[in-house]
Amino acid sequence: MDEFIIFLKIGLTHVLNIHAYDHLLFLIALTVPYVAKDWKRIIILVSCFTLGHTVSLFLSVFNIVMVKASWVELLIPITILITAFSNLILVGKSSKNGNISFIAVVTVFFGIIHGLGFSNYFNTILPGKPTEKLLPLLEFALGIEGAQIIVVVAVLILAFIAQNLLRFNKRDFTLIMSSFVIGVVVPLIIENPIWKK
Repeated sequence: MDEFIIFLKIGLTHVLNIHAYDHLLFLIALTVPYVAKDWKRIIILVSCFTLGHTVSLFLSVFNIVMVKASWVELLIPITILITAFSNLILVGKSSKNGNISFIAVVTVFFGIIHGLGFSNYFNTILPGKPTEKLLPLLEFALGIEGAQIIVVVAVLILAFIAQNLLRFNKRDFTLIMSSFVIGVVVPLIIENPIWKK
């Protein structure tokens, strides 16, 4: 039981760590086009992200996929930028309310990229045979999922306050939050060390 709590907590803090805010920015960009009544759709997307994140850790644990950290560190803010930018393009359009299969597939792919960014650290904190890492990996994934739900609820509460108390309409709230996310991630992309090589 102690090991379960340890890896659950690592998953929670991986997402809720303000110093590693890339995950938070992605969740904000993913959630802002929706409102509380879309909670099932949001949970599906968040679970798709967790699935992708877990698959990439699984592939890393078994040395099936290894990617240079410098490329992953560039790709992570790019995935956030694409998500936020798509909000600007699609805001107020029916595609956000229709079929989410395309968005779900993209979210799984983005989860894989984000998971690769954590894979080296995960392998260093958990030495041993790959098969010994499977249960901790699932416990970690539960922590990720729980933390993501906390962030989604916080964003939905913020959206409720902005739209019902401060009288922002949904479109303006989505534009403001997505623009904020873009404003944070563009410097991360520009300042990435990969451009200095």
